Amino acid sequence: MTDAQGSHGPDSGAASRSLAARGPHVNALVVGAIGVVFGDIGTSPIYTMQTVFNPGDPHPVPVSPESVFGVVSLVFWSVMIIVTVTYVLLAMRADNQGEGGIMALITLLRRSAAEGGRAAPALAALGIFGAALFFGDSMITPAISVLSAVEGLKIVEPSLTDLVVPITAVIIVVLFLLQRRGTGAVGRLFGPVMIIWFVTIAVCGIAGIARHPGILRALSPTYALDFLAGHFGVAFFALAAIVLAVTGAEALYADMGHFGRRSITRAWLALVFPACVLSYLGQGALILRDPTNVGAPFFRLVPDWGRLPLVVLATAATVIASQAVITGAYSVASQAAELGYLPRLRVTHTSESTIGQIYVPWINWLLMVSVLTLVFAFRSSAALAYAFGMAVTATITITTLMFFYISHWRWRVSRWLLALGAAPLLVVDLLFVAANTTKLIHGAWLPLLIGLTAFTTMTTWQRGRQLVAAERQRREGSLRDFVDELRNNPRDVRRVAGTAVFLTPRAQTAPLAMRANVEHNHVRHEHVLILSILTEPVPRIPADQHIVVDDLGYADDGIVHVTARFGYMEAPNVPEVLRRVDPAAAEGRMRLDEASYFLSKVEIRPGHLPTMALWRKRLFIATSYLTADAAEHFGLPRNRTVIMGSHIEV
Repeated sequence: MTDAQGSHGPDSGAASRSLAARGPHVNALVVGAIGVVFGDIGTSPIYTMQTVFNPGDPHPVPVSPESVFGVVSLVFWSVMIIVTVTYVLLAMRADNQGEGGIMALITLLRRSAAEGGRAAPALAALGIFGAALFFGDSMITPAISVLSAVEGLKIVEPSLTDLVVPITAVIIVVLFLLQRRGTGAVGRLFGPVMIIWFVTIAVCGIAGIARHPGILRALSPTYALDFLAGHFGVAFFALAAIVLAVTGAEALYADMGHFGRRSITRAWLALVFPACVLSYLGQGALILRDPTNVGAPFFRLVPDWGRLPLVVLATAATVIASQAVITGAYSVASQAAELGYLPRLRVTHTSESTIGQIYVPWINWLLMVSVLTLVFAFRSSAALAYAFGMAVTATITITTLMFFYISHWRWRVSRWLLALGAAPLLVVDLLFVAANTTKLIHGAWLPLLIGLTAFTTMTTWQRGRQLVAAERQRREGSLRDFVDELRNNPRDVRRVAGTAVFLTPRAQTAPLAMRANVEHNHVRHEHVLILSILTEPVPRIPADQHIVVDDLGYADDGIVHVTARFGYMEAPNVPEVLRRVDPAAAEGRMRLDEASYFLSKVEIRPGHLPTMALWRKRLFIATSYLTADAAEHFGLPRNRTVIMGSHIEV
């Protein structure tokens, strides 16, 4: 662990909000949202209906007019309630300076806890588990999406069945190998490709409806309610597959900072929602007409000559869906690291013009290995579907709980009104969770295991980091007392020419590297700048608010403290930020081109104090090895960076 891991501070503005508010660019943002935000939920029609009626399911849904009408109605109203109501109309109103997603909710809950909110800490911990589940979602989505698309080859030519898994693996490997190049170039194609996709599935759905127009009656909620009430045993188990229709709902919320609530809402209501509904209705009509179509109703909506082009288009759409969730995993990992739940990971910004395009190598290779393992282990989208639903339903339920708590804390909505709105939504969410628990032994354990592993790692890192910070604070001592001692005993320390920048994670304590330099080498530089990197719980900080300078009580000793404030989605380039420091405030012009940068590297060892269980201490130490190089992370020049070591026991 090295200095300046980052700490947290008050709220500030965000550039992303202004990005979403530019009127002339709304249409471009809508197209961008269609390409990036809706890839996951937009490809759900490929596998949802065939999974519901999968004859190999341990709790199969019989193919009958009652069940087809009931399932289609449940799909429609599930999408309406969970996506349109819970996310588009409600959750997306709870933003953190324009940014959405479960990490934004966690930040708001931490703010509530600081103000005395009693339930906020428990809900924040639940939110961390929801973020952990997202990593499971990021592993399962590329596997099930690409598999489901390539499986269309079995409909085109049954002899190609054995090639489905190898082709899927090749596509996934290529996808992850291209991540380092960024999504800027290919991203410009995402919107148009997905527009073609949604128009295509809408037209195919209309063609299916035309053959059996009676399926439109399934839009009535009475069919969903009758199916649940009259055939609860069947309907309940069907919910475990119906939830696949709402996978990707979290992406609408998580990507709000890039495209804005307005653009996402427009895209959802004007194109994505109608297209998906038409596809589900068309597939339902096709199954009513011929029950043998349950094997692949999505691809059977088109005639033989159109199936191969549809497979190609579906593969492109699922690659885009995978790209979106992979990028989301990068963002969640980066934000979690900045907020102190993961070690600082190496992050590469892949675009100079597009906010938020990043590449995290360690997460990329972890996901690639995990996705390939899932593809070769499960070998079909139907088998993976059992695992998929649990991560989705748990995350949705956690988001709903967090949103309603924040509604009471942030907007002072009365409890009885919240209960009136929350009760029906939570009943729906919990029904889906309960249904997916029946699939635990069939694969639903997988996302829970991934989530629990990630949750344990994140909470262990947070706790270990707190212990290390407390011990460092004790060793470092008061910064002002240290500066007073240097001033009052100048004979013991020799001043040398030049500028030294000491990075420290706290503004109140003396950097370990500076204290070691003075106590062991008995020297200090003529111009000393003590720098604290402060990561705020907001996405971005305006440029004119990055720097705060403190002369530490003396205006003539050449020692100043600088606080550099960054948002959790910004890359903290230290030399670039220090160039903005006013020379008058810094007690003279700094020679940044010749400055030496000092870092304190702490080696962590397991101690005998009962601070954590031994296995958690070992996990914390193992996780610390993932920490990215501090000099690279903060943009420090290698040839002028000095690292001084020490060790701390936890």
